[in-house]
This record gives sequence, structure tokens and C-alpha cells, in this order.
Amino acid sequence: MQNTRINNLLDAIASSLRQIFRNPWRRLSLLIISFLFGFFLGTAISTIAGQKAELDIFVAAFLVMLTEVTSRIFYSRGFFARRALWVESLNILKVGFTYSLFVEAFKLGS
Repeated sequence: MQNTRINNLLDAIASSLRQIFRNPWRRLSLLIISFLFGFFLGTAISTIAGQKAELDIFVAAFLVMLTEVTSRIFYSRGFFARRALWVESLNILKVGFTYSLFVEAFKLGS
């Protein structure tokens, strides 16, 4: 890319964020926040989609497609390979989302 001011600014922001999240505690806290946000999204989407009973099948198919694409991105390399932070947080968001849907299913079943 060209060496423009906006490019320099974005590179500086990316390098400072990379430096901030190099700390394992900050990385872990970001992953926990990602899990909790995924849990919130699962609860919110299941209640919103449940209000209008016409779109349940399409919403379910779309959510399954998103989780499968996320799994494909995360597991495309070897299992023990080092992954980028955004890939890890996307996978943890998927785990929280799936866990939330299971909890909602158990609540409806009881």
C-alpha cells in the first residue's frame, strides 16, 4: 500500500493494539468478553426470532451457516498452530453463542 497519512495511522493503531493484547491477561479478558457477548447474542437472537414464527427456519439456517464458516476459519490450520487474536475471539464468540442456544433449548424443554 501507499505510504499515506491514513495508512500510517492505521498501521500505528494496529501495532499499538497488537502490543496491548500481547499481555496474556488482557488477551484472556478479551476472550472472556467475546464469550459473554456471544452468550448475549444467542439469547437476543433466539428471543427476537421467536417473536415472528414465520422466519424460524431461515434464521436457523443462517445461524448454522455462520457457525460453520467460523469453524472452517478457525480449524483451517493445524490444531496447535498459533492463530490470530481475531480468529480466536471469533471462535470463542461462536462457542458462547452455541452454549446460549443450548441453554435456551433446555429452558424451553423444562
